[in-house]
Amino acid sequence: MIEKHLDIETRDGAMNSFVVYPEENGPHPVVLFYMDAPGKREELHDMARRLASVGYYVVLPNLYYRRTRDFWLQERTEPAMAVMFGHMRSLTNAMVTQDTESILHFIDAQPEADSNRAGAVGYCMSGPFVMAAAAAFPDRIKSIASIHGANLVTDQSDSAHRMAAQIRCESYFACAEIDQWAPEAVIETLDAALVAGGTPHRIEWYPKAHHGFVFPLRAGVYDRESAERHWERLFDLFGRTLRAV
Repeated sequence: MIEKHLDIETRDGAMNSFVVYPEENGPHPVVLFYMDAPGKREELHDMARRLASVGYYVVLPNLYYRRTRDFWLQERTEPAMAVMFGHMRSLTNAMVTQDTESILHFIDAQPEADSNRAGAVGYCMSGPFVMAAAAAFPDRIKSIASIHGANLVTDQSDSAHRMAAQIRCESYFACAEIDQWAPEAVIETLDAALVAGGTPHRIEWYPKAHHGFVFPLRAGVYDRESAERHWERLFDLFGRTLRAV
């Protein structure tokens, strides 16, 4: 496996990113990996490595680069959580769409990446971001997955669910049964918008799982069975939409 820590140039500065891909048999289909609110960290690097190990060129950017290059939530204390929420609330769908454009320009220049076959996965706060990316770049993004996505439905004009009609690729939504950030009523609204928009999609509920169930270091929340199911779904989705193209 080849690993790189590098900067991707954007309109707003250098976005420090982790890139990982197999050493042989390239160029590889691309997966854009959008982080959750606690930040870009080794736990996410390991998840990116797992994706890369089955044949993908994975790009994990630090979406907080406009404010900090190295934030990650180490302890869930009240002051630390306040900093995290400040970083999270500083992002908009438009900003991440702009960053996605920069990532697409970056992968176009990488010989190890097959930029014609790109998908995206977002966790928690990044659930809306993968939808925004797919809506903005329907000719580039071939599939997306939102894993216990937060704020998928809001009362704002740029709410992700309002973009459903612009999303043409296959979309997968893994929903935790116990999730204050995405309760059943929110997912019902999302589903209705996807159906009305004609968006190919699958929404799957994960029984008894809590928000954040995929992260191995999330004590008291990590659910191995549900986490492994999410990996199975990702490998299937990307295998059908990226590797089979």
